[in-house]
Amino acid sequence: MASNTLANIFNSRSLQRKNPALLIFPPEDPTTQSPTPVSYSELHKAVLHLALLLKQALNPQPGDTIATIFPNSPECIISFLTVTCSRLLCAPLNPAYGKSEVSFYLDDTKPLALLVPKGWVGQGKEAVHVAWERGCLVGEVEWVTAERSCQVQCTTQARSSEVVESLNPKTDEVALILHTSGTTGRPKAVPLTHANISRTMGNIVRTYNLSQSDISLVVMPLFHVHGLIGALLSTLASGGTAAIAPRFSAHAFWPQALHSHATWYSAVPTIHSILLTTSAPTSHSLRFIRSCSSSLAPATLAKVEAAFRVPVLEAYAMTEAAHQMTSNPPPPAAHKSGSVGLPQGVDLRILDAQGKEVPQGQEGEVCIQGVNVTSGYRDNPKANASSFWPGPWFRTGDRGKVDPQGYLFLTGRIKELINRGGEKIGPLEVDSCVLECPGVSEAVSFGFPDELYGEVVGLAVVLADSAKSEGPEAVTRRIRQWCKDHLAPFKVPSKIWVLDHIEKGATGKVQRPKVRDQCFKLVKSPRSSKL
Repeated sequence: MASNTLANIFNSRSLQRKNPALLIFPPEDPTTQSPTPVSYSELHKAVLHLALLLKQALNPQPGDTIATIFPNSPECIISFLTVTCSRLLCAPLNPAYGKSEVSFYLDDTKPLALLVPKGWVGQGKEAVHVAWERGCLVGEVEWVTAERSCQVQCTTQARSSEVVESLNPKTDEVALILHTSGTTGRPKAVPLTHANISRTMGNIVRTYNLSQSDISLVVMPLFHVHGLIGALLSTLASGGTAAIAPRFSAHAFWPQALHSHATWYSAVPTIHSILLTTSAPTSHSLRFIRSCSSSLAPATLAKVEAAFRVPVLEAYAMTEAAHQMTSNPPPPAAHKSGSVGLPQGVDLRILDAQGKEVPQGQEGEVCIQGVNVTSGYRDNPKANASSFWPGPWFRTGDRGKVDPQGYLFLTGRIKELINRGGEKIGPLEVDSCVLECPGVSEAVSFGFPDELYGEVVGLAVVLADSAKSEGPEAVTRRIRQWCKDHLAPFKVPSKIWVLDHIEKGATGKVQRPKVRDQCFKLVKSPRSSKL
């Protein structure tokens, strides 16, 4: 088996390890019940077993795509490892996605099948019906604790009688398809190969000196690159143990950390801020805390370090880089507040608008190069042409500067993405949804500052004449409900302004910063129609 594929998680050394690969917390009451351990050998057998079941039920061919839609669970982890190690492409989806979002992602990835939790078919979940409408097979996957394996029920008859005895993916084969939002259209598909992902896994292991004795408490969702690669796969690559929380819960966090003897966790700044409102135990096993996916305020970093008595190491990551690009190193090296740290296994340059490197200390666009970086967006030559300088150097769209010691400081985003607690939201998607709401004439969304999430979705609308008699409060309630029905919860606008007009540039083009500033001026106005 190639050393730089996901199958290397199950090398001969790992299969002999006595420490568990996974600790599974029960979703019912994770605060009082001890987690279920799953060894590396048991995880390997579960992957082989599910690979056999999927081969018999679906008979997929190398390069086929299998979509998955799970909360954090054994089913999620085993399905992902089975698909990717079977020379297939895994396309994980957020269980919170609505019908329109599932439709888009299935249309874009064209999967052979969609794997879902047990019971979803009987419950008539929208994702199941969307898959069926597209001729996509649906398989229900269920983890059986007593057997340490997954069972699958598919809406098809057996298609193959082949036996699966080994896992042999290829280094340069695409293993994972994720999407990243952009400001110029719908989310773009990012293909990540085994080599891309394996390099990031190794980079993270080396950055934090992870070892077999480390235990990661995984609180980030596993359909997101942060939780999947940053917390789970990097831990498995180190031979350590991943304690899997079904979801982040402030109430359950410390009992889970103590039950699992966690030595580290990785999360967005929002989670760190929430944990500051909890009572931390007088003693725990954490040796560091990793922060990523959104900018961490220096004041918050200082509070977390003081409250939990361990270093907080801020990192910088993107889907296109298979997650991590830079990070502050653990002690005794310096970790600098306000910086996202040093390049970790990548080459980094600060380039100007012409693609030329700027002098040290000057601001420019952060650009990177490395084995972990995707070769380009799938079926999107226009995006590829604008996202890479010759080299190739991937253009992150973020502005930053490097200090004399090589630490990167981000100074702002070039792109207009809304960053809500690490979830990147493309404003055009929100705009398009709201413009379909009856009574809305114009709609412009943008990032609005928020103490907890860093940013939330702000929305400015101009009403059609037919809706003006409703009154701003009734209209905003209706718009928000419309968004709840058509968008994932984290994309729903938190603040809505009803304006008489939306400011535009000289050519009539909407300029989001000006619209945002227009709404900022109304925040303290008693006449503002903000809800």
